Amino acid sequence: MANRPLQLTLNGQSVGPVDIPDDLPMIDYLHEYKNLTGSRLGCGQGICHACVVIVDNPDGTSEEVRTCITGAHYFEGKKVRTIEGHATRDEQGQVTELNPIQQRFVDEFAFQCSYCAPGFVNAATVLVEKLQRQPTVHSKLEQVIEDSLGHHVCRCTGYVRYYNATRNVLTDLGLVKEG
Repeated sequence: MANRPLQLTLNGQSVGPVDIPDDLPMIDYLHEYKNLTGSRLGCGQGICHACVVIVDNPDGTSEEVRTCITGAHYFEGKKVRTIEGHATRDEQGQVTELNPIQQRFVDEFAFQCSYCAPGFVNAATVLVEKLQRQPTVHSKLEQVIEDSLGHHVCRCTGYVRYYNATRNVLTDLGLVKEG
């Protein structure tokens, strides 16, 4: 099996170059090479979105990318955030503060088994960042949330709580205008 070097920015830290197999899925790179196991392998087919990470684009936008069906080399030179990269940490690496989405999900018990939670947190984080650039109006809020979270699968049927927590954090952050 052929190897190639991979270099990227992962949770704000430069990584690599490190030689990895050409056909290594990103989720395996995260789990096996970086010990970042928060992104979950759910379906292995790109359907459930438990494995998504956030890619920060050069234009300032961000997007979700499924890691179970995307090779690690796709991320060459990209800025990637995993679920482990959201919280604020102290010098010893201990979490000192969750991001607003994480905190709201905890406060509202927006998960049951939590297997899908990393994907939902990443999706809601991308939505917050999108609406920080261009807020939505109240009349379109439910559709905006559905468009962002609707492709994520929760086998415990925790959708109502995920959607409610997302709606509440968007409102709290002033990202929903009247209309």
